[in-house]
Amino acid sequence: MKFKLIEEFKEFAVKGNMIDIAIGVIIGTAFNKVVNVLVKEVLMPPLSFMTDGGNWANRKIILREAVNNNDTKGIEEIAIGYGKLIEAGIDFLVIAFTVFLVVKVMNALKKKADDPKNKTIATPKNIELMTKTNELLEKQNAYLMKVLAEK
Repeated sequence: MKFKLIEEFKEFAVKGNMIDIAIGVIIGTAFNKVVNVLVKEVLMPPLSFMTDGGNWANRKIILREAVNNNDTKGIEEIAIGYGKLIEAGIDFLVIAFTVFLVVKVMNALKKKADDPKNKTIATPKNIELMTKTNELLEKQNAYLMKVLAEK
């Protein structure tokens, strides 16, 4: 059991799955930094300017004001911080839209690559073989139909 697990892990690592996951995590981390800068430094300042100004991350609804007494520890402020939620929502929308565009482009490229009639892009071997098999089956069916029609 122990050796089987090690063998499975080696197979997983050698197939490239682990490397693909690591590359995805690295690119995702870098993309997250870009989105954070885009939202905080490019999108939020004009939004703050169009409204009444200020940093959106600091926006909140105060439920109870803080009270500081010299003789006691004081009472902390209780507030609902909705500004960070708005920034996180904008982050999400930017990421979701970007992922949508990437998937759309990848699907278009895959569709082009899977088209056996498109000679500008090399067709994957499995699609070529399936196309040839399909053509041979169509010829065989046509021949069989001709033979059966003659009888």
